Amino acid sequence: MTQDNIGTTVRDRIPYQSIRNRPALKLPGDARVAVWTIVNVENWNPQAPMPRTVIPPPMGQPLLPDVPNWAWHEYGMRVGFWRFVDALGARGLKATFALNGSACRVYPEVCAAARDAGWDFMGHGFEQKPMHRLDDQRRAIDDTIKAIADFTGKPPRGWESPGMTETDETIDLLAEAGIEYVADWVLDEQPVPVRTRAGRIVSVPYTVEINDVVISAVQQQSSDELLRRGRDHFDRLYLDGAKAPRVMAISIHPYLTGVPHRIRYLEALYDYILGHDGVVMWTGAEILDWYNSQVPAGTTGKV
Repeated sequence: MTQDNIGTTVRDRIPYQSIRNRPALKLPGDARVAVWTIVNVENWNPQAPMPRTVIPPPMGQPLLPDVPNWAWHEYGMRVGFWRFVDALGARGLKATFALNGSACRVYPEVCAAARDAGWDFMGHGFEQKPMHRLDDQRRAIDDTIKAIADFTGKPPRGWESPGMTETDETIDLLAEAGIEYVADWVLDEQPVPVRTRAGRIVSVPYTVEINDVVISAVQQQSSDELLRRGRDHFDRLYLDGAKAPRVMAISIHPYLTGVPHRIRYLEALYDYILGHDGVVMWTGAEILDWYNSQVPAGTTGKV
């Protein structure tokens, strides 16, 4: 390891620390679990290979434009997203809105609905493409931040990379751009500090378990799996949260959970969680602010 890259490996950025041996955290009112919902809104280019497919191409030969798989996603933006707005709004909940920066131009009605509902905007790349495939990561990050700031009046505080992908430099570029928290590091049930060359970024616990891409698109589970797994997941966090508070993420996409045969299970999961005392329903930015009040910045310095 050379002097230039000392401390920049993944392990060096988040030194190991078990949840049993770290400074104690406390949620308001002695709550046990903080739950946040991440609504992912992406811009899929019909003239390019799709980020994900539901129908294999005829005879195994990819064809462009990929109308059926693009339309599968587009349905979520036209119909499924609005079920999320209704489900969250009816329960007085706010989501964290993870969006491609280009979605502000392609789907202004969707982005306006999220803004007007008071959702927490979080950068999700400028377009739905892995960070490793970008010619200029810094420009993509800056373009995303600018697009969101122009649309909402303020820059995003959080970031979720497309596919949670990061190169060794991504986290440094995000910190230098003013991003305060990330959702790419799925390794804990509490926020943890990440070291960068620009200071601390906080990793807010995200999920590949209560995530409809994994449940519905990858594992192809039954429609009620989000409720069954989400309920079991919450129950254990609620039990463990009596000793140390936990964070639960619910990650959803309009083209998956927003369809008619799945939306009722998301609604039922919310109603189940809301039936418990000792739970706070927050956004990513609210979790960040709580963590910063418990563990002030400066605890982890530059690498």
